[in-house]
Parts: sequence; C-alpha cells; structure tokens
Amino acid sequence: MSKELVILESPGKVKAISKYLGPSYNVIASNGHIIDLPSKELGVDVENDFKPTYKVISNSGQAAKILKKIEALAKTSSRILIATDPDREGEAIGWHIANRLKNCSDRIFRITFNEITKKGIQAGLQNEGKIDTNLVDSQQARRIMDRLVGYKVSPFLWKTVSNGLSAGRVQSVALRIICERDNDINLFNPEEYWTIKADFSSNKESFTADLVKIENKDFKLTNKDEAKKIENEIKEQTFKVSNITKKKVKKSPVAPFITSTLLQAGVNKLGYSSKR
Repeated sequence: MSKELVILESPGKVKAISKYLGPSYNVIASNGHIIDLPSKELGVDVENDFKPTYKVISNSGQAAKILKKIEALAKTSSRILIATDPDREGEAIGWHIANRLKNCSDRIFRITFNEITKKGIQAGLQNEGKIDTNLVDSQQARRIMDRLVGYKVSPFLWKTVSNGLSAGRVQSVALRIICERDNDINLFNPEEYWTIKADFSSNKESFTADLVKIENKDFKLTNKDEAKKIENEIKEQTFKVSNITKKKVKKSPVAPFITSTLLQAGVNKLGYSSKR
C-alpha cells in the first residue's frame, strides 16, 4: 500500500507532525521557497503582461535536492497533501511545488495545520481543498513589485550609499518619506524665542518655575530686549507662592507600531477614517 505524501514548509515541524500522522504518511519540508524569481536578472517580462519567470533557487543546490526528493516521493504516493503555512507565502510555495509535479494534479490537495496538536492535525486532514490562486496572485504581485521597484533602484543605492542595500517596495517608500522629511528640515526657518525662569526658595526647599502667563494671558518673547524688559519688571515685584502641587508621573516608552496601533494612531492623531 502506497503512502500519502505531506509537504510542509518548515523542517522544524516534520518530526512532530510525523508522530501524529503515523507510518502511513511520508512527511517532508521544502525549507521555505525553493522556486522564485531569478536572483541575477529582472525575471519579469514588462512587455508581456508582466509575466514572471521562475527558477529553482540557487542556494548551493539545496533547493534542487529537496525538489528532486519531493518529485520522487510524489510518483509513488497515493495522495499529495500540500501543507505549507496558511498564508500567501505558504500558498505560493505550495503552488510552485504542485506545478513541478507532473501527472499528479488529480492527487494533489491543499490542507493547512493551524496548530501542531493531534486535534489540529486531524482538523487539517478533514478540510482538504485546492490551492487558493487569489493568494498566489497576491504573492506574485508583491514579488513583481519588489523587482520592478527594487531591482533597478538598489544598484543606485550601492553607488551612492552603501553596497548591498535593498530598495524594494517597502524600503523605497520609507526612503521617500525620509527624503521628504529631510527636505522639510532644510527648508525650516528658525525663529528666535526666549524663556524666563525664576528660582524660588524657602527655609525648607527651593524650586524653579517657568513664566507661562503675563496678566493671565499667554505670551511669546521673540527677542532679547523684550525678554530683558520683562525680566526687569519681574525683579521689581514681590512674589508669594500660593500653592505647590506634587505628583509622580510614570512614563513608559511607546511600543513599536503593529498594524492595529498604527491604525489607531492614524485615527487619533491624523483624523483618518477607518476606510482611509
């Protein structure tokens, strides 16, 4: 009786999943992507509807060895279960592998393991389906955008900044934001302003206070002469401390943005709508 072939993405999951599945299954991992756009050429035909060209990854021949082993096992397997990660990268990995398995299309099924437990494995086996081409198209679009933007911009960075830098779809946008911010800094016109502080003391303690209002109105000192005039007027006055309030304030550094907190900041600080 021929075994069923289960193709994972991560080699770290092979042992655990093999234990749950038992001896009637062969479990093998792709070690991530084994087929991708070529590393030393654009790999996208911009004149032919942006058609990508895929090749086996040239990582010292490891990808080719894994693919050859998968192809050999697939020939003698009763069913082939693509169990790569449940995201668009995993979907694309499974799609690439499935396309390389000749005369096997009727035996290929897509399953996902959302948890590496006996219950999670059984649930995955009971929910067979087909590879989601929408997720594959999404992953392809991302990779093609990386190439169209980064493949041509990165060499410019190597010449002007540092060798080996990448300028993909994300880095290029970040670089533009940095450049725009740098331009804003260069265009900034500094404005002179002055502040006034006073030292107060008693038999028990001393403290420094800022001048924030004059005659209960906000003010702005824009030159030294104006500040000196206010200073001299203050020195002629008699002061009385009417109240001192002490409190402890604990501040923690803000955590780096995640998707949800980035959206919240957009709404709270920039007034963006949820749709925007």
